[in-house]
Amino acid sequence: MTEGEQRFGEHVVVRRHGTGGRVAELVLDRPKAMNAVSSELARSIGAACAKLGADRGVRVTVLTSTHARAFCVGADLKERNSFSDAELVRQRPLARSAYTGVLELPMPTIAAVHGYALGGGYELALACDLIVADATAVVGLPEVSVGVIPGGGGTQLLPRRVGAARAAELVFTARRVGAAEAAGLGLVDQLVAEGEDRDEALALAGRIAANSPVGLRAAKRALRLGHGLDLRAGLEVEDAAWRSVAFSGDRAEGVAAFNEKRAPAWPGE
Repeated sequence: MTEGEQRFGEHVVVRRHGTGGRVAELVLDRPKAMNAVSSELARSIGAACAKLGADRGVRVTVLTSTHARAFCVGADLKERNSFSDAELVRQRPLARSAYTGVLELPMPTIAAVHGYALGGGYELALACDLIVADATAVVGLPEVSVGVIPGGGGTQLLPRRVGAARAAELVFTARRVGAAEAAGLGLVDQLVAEGEDRDEALALAGRIAANSPVGLRAAKRALRLGHGLDLRAGLEVEDAAWRSVAFSGDRAEGVAAFNEKRAPAWPGE
């Protein structure tokens, strides 16, 4: 059930689902351009993420798109082709704000991918914690084929998913990967039937959102900050996250609900 809707600029919509609107759906809505990331779309994604990140009522965010054949085809190369060098430099922080906006959302995030998710489009998905893809999905980072490199986090996020050598092969060859192979390589996390990516991602979000919002954010923080650290340093990150929830209202409610054999009513603090 959709509880509310807010538009950011012309091309981004945020919808709230479920009891209390605890699942947010961040929708890319530039269908005439297959959701290519223009300056305007990047600005809108960044603004929507800033709003969502400050909303303690959102427990999970799902990134979806409206185009039937594409999740997002990456940067708007027609717009880029019109830029002078100086304009391209000035546009860079705005472009980055879209990817970092998704990456830095404090709650768990899920991308629902169908059709083409290429370049910056796949980088938006990589910025999420989980990727649900349908059978039509085609993913890849083809930037070197047009004389650039992945610039929305792809060179850093892809190795964290599939390892350095596999990421190098995919980036250097610029090849596109179909849904079945993508699932096998770990480029996506869950493969579903054609047309079911959004519904399955929202269903997964609903299951996640049933858990403690304080616990979810702390767990994400520990997972993100601890990745790549040596074990001792990672355990310190985990301990700090544990301490942040150990005396919370959610922890008290969770223990009480377990002992009373009932569903918890999370206070979210």
